[in-house]
Amino acid sequence: MATNGKADTSSEEETETIISTAIETGESRDRGPTESPRTVVTARDLDVYYGQERALDGVDIEIPENRVTAIIGPSGCGKSTFLRCINRMNDGIDACRVDGELRFHGTDVYDQGIDPVALRRKIGMVFQKPNPFPKSIYDNVAYGLRVQGRAGEVDLDAAVERALRSAALWDEVKDQLDSSGLDLSGGQQQRLCIARAIAPDPEVILMDEPASALDPIATAKVEDLIDDLAEEYTVVIVTHNMQQAARISDRTAVFLTGGELVEFDDTAKVFENPDHDRVEDYITGKFG
Repeated sequence: MATNGKADTSSEEETETIISTAIETGESRDRGPTESPRTVVTARDLDVYYGQERALDGVDIEIPENRVTAIIGPSGCGKSTFLRCINRMNDGIDACRVDGELRFHGTDVYDQGIDPVALRRKIGMVFQKPNPFPKSIYDNVAYGLRVQGRAGEVDLDAAVERALRSAALWDEVKDQLDSSGLDLSGGQQQRLCIARAIAPDPEVILMDEPASALDPIATAKVEDLIDDLAEEYTVVIVTHNMQQAARISDRTAVFLTGGELVEFDDTAKVFENPDHDRVEDYITGKFG
């Protein structure tokens, strides 16, 4: 697997072609309750090192389409490291080394022909702390489309409205789109960041503890939003809040000390009848 390689500009179009072909030749995206969803992201024997320190140890996982997958575990167990591997956000860390396989629709995202910028069009990210740009609400949402040179290809007004509606924010801000995104409340700012991630129309949305800095009311709105987003997107969320994981996710992955993925199953199964004693001990608060 290539790590931290920089593709030339021509690889951006190549990445789009590779990934689009993989998606188009896959199965239907129909989210029927009785159907098994197809796999979007696959890790096989995935190891991640920061220098000599191993952050992930032989991770095997298949993340299903149009579902919410929660990643839980104690601090320092590799949850965020795994999340950031999916769209190569770790590339900027010189000491980071990735071994094994991590595939998006069967395509190795660390292949030398894959451009990380193009990959992130398909796999967006929302961070722990709301980070709106010092721009208007409108310009925050339109930012990704403009940077990608797509502003002339789409109806920008319609795209901004669609993203804000998808983020359950349109009704609150539709009359103040020219106001600074920094003037919004913390919960509104986080939903603005979600709208910004949605606007380029990704397929996967990664969320790294998106509600940890919010009050209970704002947290509830974000949780409701995540449930709605899974109708259109595949959502992968890291959370320290096990109750939150139990409320909002379809599948739960439990990482424990040493970067080991110990259990991955339906959320109800993980919380009510885990296969591993270590997982039960963590969930019941005996350690962690």
